[in-house]
Amino acid sequence: MFTSAALSPLREPRFRWYFLSRSVNLAGTTMAPVALAFAVLHVSDSPGALGLVLAAHSIPQVVFLLLGGVVADRLGRTLVIQLANVGAGISQGLLAILLLSGHAQLWHFVVLSAINGTLSAMNLPALAGIVPALVPRAQLQPANVLLSMMRNALAILGPSVSAALVVTVGPGWALAVDAVTWLAAALLLVPVHLPARASTGVEPSLVRELVEGWDFFRRTTWLWVVVLAFGFLNVIHAGGFDTLGPMLANDTDIGAHGWGLILSAQAIGLLVMSLVLLRVQLRRPLLTGMIGITFFGTPLLVMGLYPQTVWVMVASFVGGMGIEIFSLGWNLAMQEHVPDDMLSRAYSYDMLGSFVAIPVGQLAFGPLAAAYGTQDVLLVGGLVYVAITLLTLTSRSVRDLRRISPTSPPAP
Repeated sequence: MFTSAALSPLREPRFRWYFLSRSVNLAGTTMAPVALAFAVLHVSDSPGALGLVLAAHSIPQVVFLLLGGVVADRLGRTLVIQLANVGAGISQGLLAILLLSGHAQLWHFVVLSAINGTLSAMNLPALAGIVPALVPRAQLQPANVLLSMMRNALAILGPSVSAALVVTVGPGWALAVDAVTWLAAALLLVPVHLPARASTGVEPSLVRELVEGWDFFRRTTWLWVVVLAFGFLNVIHAGGFDTLGPMLANDTDIGAHGWGLILSAQAIGLLVMSLVLLRVQLRRPLLTGMIGITFFGTPLLVMGLYPQTVWVMVASFVGGMGIEIFSLGWNLAMQEHVPDDMLSRAYSYDMLGSFVAIPVGQLAFGPLAAAYGTQDVLLVGGLVYVAITLLTLTSRSVRDLRRISPTSPPAP
């Protein structure tokens, strides 16, 4: 399975250091969602409390994403990632201390989540745009797959380990581990030096760079069509799976441990598909990706129809395979068809459109569940999710986008 071509990106020194940095960081962050969810539920049993904390993270993330894309293209992606990692390590460390000392209150979660959301807005476009600068174009698919494999392998253990810590010693220790890994990841990026952006004599203003990014976004049909679809898909997933999922687990026989197993099953699906994608080349990345993402709605359907741990685990496994196909297809489409000096800005517009309505789902699905029932809301959400993914495939620009050869420049 691990052929020479599949492992070839690790021969690049800068990619090796980046790969190690991400590995250490994700060892902690895969534990954080379970710990955070049940820490909030411990502090407040209000149906909207977890949604409020999640929205406190996603709102500033959305507000500052475009700025993050410009900053990453202007200052350098490595530096931006390092600074964001240090800030996230400090904020997660403070939350861990509050939890371990027994002084955590709901407003602490809201404030520190808002800080983390702002840092994430700086970090995400830089992370998304750095890979093409670390490996030759011919190695983009194996490089992306190796990063996914590492992330998915860690995600298998992270939720279960975090759930075990929640049950035994409390969620604070899981968040403490996450804080340490953010700081260690920043140190491991020190050897990753990237060439500075070529100077044209006059540095364009932030507004000018934002306008250039918007012009590229609106002229690239496949880009805005998929982003528009995910503007709705992420509302459903954030409100349904991320917000109502832990609540349903807490109110049924699934429990905290079962929810950790469900998240781990999703990660196993991601890992299995990443192993497959080491051998299978995606020729039409968006066509394949959107078909894959359709299966990401299955956990919502199963939770709405039959909320039993085993069946939700199976659905999450299938959904994980689907999201891995889309993730690779989307990264290949972006990294091959967007010019490098525009890449972080294009990703920032992608993330803005995809994330902008997430707080709506996080804040609205709790009251909807209280009014109409958690299972009914999850079932309807799953049906709408599948319908949107199939509707996106009616766009010819999405269906027909193909890979480009390793020696060809990105399309203008």
